[in-house]
Amino acid sequence: MKKNDMTSAPRDSQWREELRKSKTAKERASIPRVKMPELDPAYRVTCNEEVNQGISAEQAVLEASRCMDCPDPQCVTGCPVGINIPGFIKNIERGDFHSAAVVLKETSALPAVCGRVCPQEKQCESRCVYHKMKKQPVAIGYLERFAADRERSSGEKVTPSVAPANGKKVAVVGSGPAGLSFAGDMIKRGYEVTVYEALHEIGGVLKYGIPEFRLPNSVVDDEIETLSGLGVKFEKDCVIGKTLSYDDIIAMGYDGLFVASGAGLPRFMNIPGENLIGVMSSNEYLTRVNLMGAGRSGGETPVLTGRRVAVIGGGNTAMDSVRTARRMGAEVAMIVYRRGEAEMPARAEEVKHAKEEGVVFMNLCNPVEYRGDEKGRVNMMLVQRMELGEPDESGRRSPVPIPGAVDEIPVDLVIVSVGVSPNPLIPNSVGGLEVSKRGTIVVDDVTMRSSLAPLYAGGDIVRGGATVILAMGDGRRAAAAMDEALCG
Repeated sequence: MKKNDMTSAPRDSQWREELRKSKTAKERASIPRVKMPELDPAYRVTCNEEVNQGISAEQAVLEASRCMDCPDPQCVTGCPVGINIPGFIKNIERGDFHSAAVVLKETSALPAVCGRVCPQEKQCESRCVYHKMKKQPVAIGYLERFAADRERSSGEKVTPSVAPANGKKVAVVGSGPAGLSFAGDMIKRGYEVTVYEALHEIGGVLKYGIPEFRLPNSVVDDEIETLSGLGVKFEKDCVIGKTLSYDDIIAMGYDGLFVASGAGLPRFMNIPGENLIGVMSSNEYLTRVNLMGAGRSGGETPVLTGRRVAVIGGGNTAMDSVRTARRMGAEVAMIVYRRGEAEMPARAEEVKHAKEEGVVFMNLCNPVEYRGDEKGRVNMMLVQRMELGEPDESGRRSPVPIPGAVDEIPVDLVIVSVGVSPNPLIPNSVGGLEVSKRGTIVVDDVTMRSSLAPLYAGGDIVRGGATVILAMGDGRRAAAAMDEALCG
């Protein structure tokens, strides 16, 4: 296969059969799951270096050999973008790392990103046949990261093939995972693609929302560079709905528009004291630190810091915030969450890392009031102790206040991470667009098409809150449907 040929190798029965014979199923099942090398907690809280260091080639080949190469691979059904998981893993097992990257890039525009931040334990790995054996699943995420990183460092870059230009052009609003996934699929289909980003850097939530100790900016930049090399155009500092209107986009001759503007409107709890100095949203906090370099040497963007920092919430963004606070000098960094640890939506790995880094978990606690000093700066948090009652609509047990159990907790910075709402700019500025009560754009679940024929949407602007991989899946479905509508 040529190094830049993106046509997947056929399911080569000969070498697949040779791999099967090289180890019995019992031998494969006896191999323990690989452990991810990590930076020492005492060191990593002093810097912004990536915590997970990546597995070696030897570890990757051994872990890949655990894969049973199931005739009906359920792991693929658990992947929102439909990656050929056995295909890339078996290429790793036989030591053909380049072909593994080729298989990955057939369907994923961001494999190095997904290998780091996707909740594989709830998706592809949750369908692994090893669960039936009561064993740990194949480390699909670690292997995806390995193949993508190996391609980046090898100098043998995989360049997806692009169809001849079809004379049509499409616009994308937002350069987060949904927008980039859509752009990648459409450029490969022969469309002229322009991505409009409101901020001064491309990457959306991958840049402003996820700290570099989880997802280095260099990794995101490399994925964006690949798309740019294919011909995707990027326009920064352009707010669709302000800088350009929907009518402007149509007047510019775009045949289709994909809206992936995210959910950047923070939510608060509407409790007393939320307007005090030192109470802020996780969106603002992480954007200042991650995107604008607050706290770094030579950085000009200010950010509040504290000795005792409380982060309200139990999701991945809350973990990102509290772990960032530790790196920003917090002596005591607390997670305050109204349910128990078992109900936390955050990835288990993120909870583990937070604990290793000295984060205090105040589970079954809910803030009911913030109090401040004479200068209006928060210095106290009143916390209601909770217990779990009956399950709510999501199936999780609802937290119920314990009468009279209210504690006073000294704090000097509170970061609220209890969810986000969709960016209202485009829903409010496009006439005739059907919008839900939550402010999300209403789309067909299969095609991602809105009530306006040329406008499709995906990611948080549709879901109200989603993982990177779910947003990417939306982008892929929208690209396929738009292509069908425009070119048949």
